[in-house]
Amino acid sequence: MRLSWLGHACVMLEGSRQVLIDPYIPEGKLDLSPDLVAITHGHEDHFGEVIRLHRKTVAITEIGKYLRSKGLTVETMNLGGTITVDGVSFTMTPALHSSWLESCGFGFYGGTACGFVVGMDGVRVYHAGDTALFSDMRLIGDLYRPDVALLPIGGRFTMGPDEAMMAANLVGAKTVIPIHYNTWPAITQDVERFKQAIERTTDIRVQVLPPGGYLDLVAEQ
Repeated sequence: MRLSWLGHACVMLEGSRQVLIDPYIPEGKLDLSPDLVAITHGHEDHFGEVIRLHRKTVAITEIGKYLRSKGLTVETMNLGGTITVDGVSFTMTPALHSSWLESCGFGFYGGTACGFVVGMDGVRVYHAGDTALFSDMRLIGDLYRPDVALLPIGGRFTMGPDEAMMAANLVGAKTVIPIHYNTWPAITQDVERFKQAIERTTDIRVQVLPPGGYLDLVAEQ
């Protein structure tokens, strides 16, 4: 599987299927045709271009109902559930954050914010979504044993680097990729400091990707 960080919290997983998570980049249009799209919550910097892309989408029930009204095919689920869509497994995990569908005028409640553990081709990727630190991240690690954890580090709207360091230890994935930072001044962070602090004190590897950068993942035998 190839994991590409396209910017902000937008990630593409490419293997037997192409799965796009949180289809928003600050530069604008995503020139992609994924097989599946997954949405962690309704804020515009995650909801992004899901309607324009018009692909089969995985989302929480409240967002799913809205997307169906726009003509999309949606597989809905809720926290703690696991579904398999076109050979790809999605487990919806908790996230401590708000959710508001901002693309519809004043907007309305978008259900609970979430994360996903996505399983494809023998590799498991945990996308935490927008979240604060919470101790049950340890259960996500114990139950689903992700190979890679995508963790927000920007602060202000999500956990910052110090909390994300603790989150990395709780989840226990061998590789951590920081997301949701340096998009705007309000979430500016020193990502190299974050990487050095984790790698100096743990066996976890932090992979800092530039926007558009990728990491090839191989299932453990």
